Amino acid sequence: MNPIPAGLIPQGVLSHKVKAVLFDIYGTLFISGSGNIGIAEKDSENTFKLNPLFQKFSIKDPVENVLKNFFYEIEKTHATLRSKGVDFPEIRVEEIWETVLGQTNMENILDFSIEYEMCMNPVSPMPNVLETLDYCRDKNIWMGIISNAQFYTPRLFNIFFNADLTSLGFNQDLIFFSYQLGYAKPSSYLFQQAVLRLAQKNISPESVIYVGNDMLNDIYPAQKAGFQTALFAGDKRSLRLRNDDPRCKNLKPDLVITDLIQLLDHIL
Repeated sequence: MNPIPAGLIPQGVLSHKVKAVLFDIYGTLFISGSGNIGIAEKDSENTFKLNPLFQKFSIKDPVENVLKNFFYEIEKTHATLRSKGVDFPEIRVEEIWETVLGQTNMENILDFSIEYEMCMNPVSPMPNVLETLDYCRDKNIWMGIISNAQFYTPRLFNIFFNADLTSLGFNQDLIFFSYQLGYAKPSSYLFQQAVLRLAQKNISPESVIYVGNDMLNDIYPAQKAGFQTALFAGDKRSLRLRNDDPRCKNLKPDLVITDLIQLLDHIL
């Protein structure tokens, strides 16, 4: 896939020197066919692609019935977590599929989960991802991730770049995936955890910039955490301005960038 121009103009300035950069993944580091991580897409036009997948894994039930049960289990798990005080709950997709498919072979479930996601939400790297990461690593800028994700998300980097997150320059202490923490963006929880970890490295929030494509899921909680922010407007499919959400009505990112490489002009 190639990014589709969103029509925004790069703009903005940063008020503090950047010591750390934290990234979103879907729609920011990777082009996302659905514009987000696929499990959130209930009514996808890619559903027809699932028929061969179901045949491959010998799933006899109709696709529509399985998907109905899949999203029912997600909503049920969300409700349970909300009752325990989780404001924006996250599931582990392999556990949901284990319940829905009624299978106990976890290797089979993991394989199915990955191929389902590939059908529903194809991805490919954004332009200049490696160049941006290489620059930050070479300049000894701390790099991390705060992203809605599932177990297969880190594997994208191995698939496309033949390198794991550490090799690319990400610090393991600064990687916050929703499926591991049980909270999804726009919950402040992931960002609060990042603030605590950064403090252990003597990095204050104002010297951090968070880069994401969604005004509500990314810019809103990042600003609440005290981070500087960059709205990535490099792909129309995934840009979420959220103009109708009151939380974003008067919200402005410090930067708007339309190519990841533009970030480097602000963190020299």
